[in-house]
Amino acid sequence: QVQLVESGGGLVQPGGSLRLSCAASGFTFSSYAMDWYRQAPGKERELVARISSGGGGTYYAGSVKGRFTISRDNAKNTVGLQMNSLKSEDTAVYYCNAVGLDYWGQGTQVTVSS
Repeated sequence: QVQLVESGGGLVQPGGSLRLSCAASGFTFSSYAMDWYRQAPGKERELVARISSGGGGTYYAGSVKGRFTISRDNAKNTVGLQMNSLKSEDTAVYYCNAVGLDYWGQGTQVTVSS
């Protein structure tokens, strides 16, 4: 079965960095574009970044462009999100998702606070 396991979240001060990772299994990872979403309390889940199946194409939401970098390793079935210059408004639960597959992991909490 499809499994997505996010990790790497935590508490960080404004301006700090975190790197999230998502381990995928149960599907042909290299055939799917992958997304990172986030959901803040009281808000809808929003798309943060997307990477194409081969890794050559990326998309970023305007709010994170220039600060976040999405990457993937098709040999290891993982997708990462490097987050720099974090702001309080980046506080949310972060989820990875395979585009076209309606499966979600448990997410990883990112809290940006002094």
